[in-house]
Amino acid sequence: MDIRHMVEEGVLHVALLHDLDVTSRAAASLELEMLLFTHRPHHVRIQLPTSDPSPASVSVLARARRMCEGLGIPLTVVGPAAPHPPRSPAAA
Repeated sequence: MDIRHMVEEGVLHVALLHDLDVTSRAAASLELEMLLFTHRPHHVRIQLPTSDPSPASVSVLARARRMCEGLGIPLTVVGPAAPHPPRSPAAA
């Protein structure tokens, strides 16, 4: 599985779990397309796994933009989640 998703209050939240390569690009695009047509969200939010995505990840993002634009669905793209700082034993 290349993506994780959640639908919350009409928003489809999609996270790419890792930077995609050529072999995983098509599967991720098809999965995203299926999610759009299944859930019919009011908004789509895609979270990229890195701040410098691979060409295959950018390709999936471009395809998602075209699909959302064609369906009249706003799309938001965000960068990777901020890493949690390590907990010190004294703070536990």
